[in-house]
Amino acid sequence: MIGYTTIGSNDLPKAWAFYDELFETIGASRLMEIDTFVAWGVAMDQPLFSVTKPFNGEPATVGNGDMVALFMPDTDTVSDFHAKALSLGASNEGKPGDRGDNFYGAYFRDLDGHKICAFTITE
Repeated sequence: MIGYTTIGSNDLPKAWAFYDELFETIGASRLMEIDTFVAWGVAMDQPLFSVTKPFNGEPATVGNGDMVALFMPDTDTVSDFHAKALSLGASNEGKPGDRGDNFYGAYFRDLDGHKICAFTITE
């Protein structure tokens, strides 16, 4: 259902470098790029994740209660993705672990404060 997700940043070069390194761990790369926008993914017909300056020219802000959840193939990838995010300067919002109902997730805030979840479904 989701085609792409967009979050804002006030420091595009820093945010783009963070996500370049982070998404490399799951085989995603830049698929779209202009001077104020970059989108990462594994294929154009799969969901994309993008970072941009807000269109209205106002500063980017974090939404209270907003979160982007990224599906991972297994628990090891969830843990590795979370660890990589923290090593790149993200802050921990919930270490990797079982959250019940076969949901295994880990949470962090990126360099701009956006909450991101890496998760998988276990059997």
